[in-house]
Amino acid sequence: MANTYTQVYIHLVFSVKNRDPLISNNFRDNLHKYITGIIKKRDCKLLSINSMPDHIHILFSLTPEKSISNLVREIKVFSAKYINENKFCKFKFNWQEGYGAFSYSGSQVEKVKSYIENQEIHHSKLTFNEEYILFLKKFNVKYDMKYVF
Repeated sequence: MANTYTQVYIHLVFSVKNRDPLISNNFRDNLHKYITGIIKKRDCKLLSINSMPDHIHILFSLTPEKSISNLVREIKVFSAKYINENKFCKFKFNWQEGYGAFSYSGSQVEKVKSYIENQEIHHSKLTFNEEYILFLKKFNVKYDMKYVF
């Protein structure tokens, strides 16, 4: 084949260090816009982003030239630096090590977008820890509880 064609949708989830509730409404939209810029600059396409005080969900399409781990590292490093330089938090902001990256088919994108956009509703019933464990089980990811959180 003469060209490369891909369709890779990734639902990315990661939390604030120690799952501290540091993402407040007063800078949340700015954080989302900043992360959107990072993703676009890396030739990926943001489809949905939303955060709770202690974690964030991002749905994006990944280009074949990019690795998930490199993109996540850039998102975390640059967004934490942005938060700290703008003094959005009283304390030094850091993301927790690690992340969850789950792939979806194109037919599931709208459902995942809706899930991400309705985080407040989901978290009225489930904690972040419960939600994350459900993702790991749903995607048959082997894990050891002592290393998950």
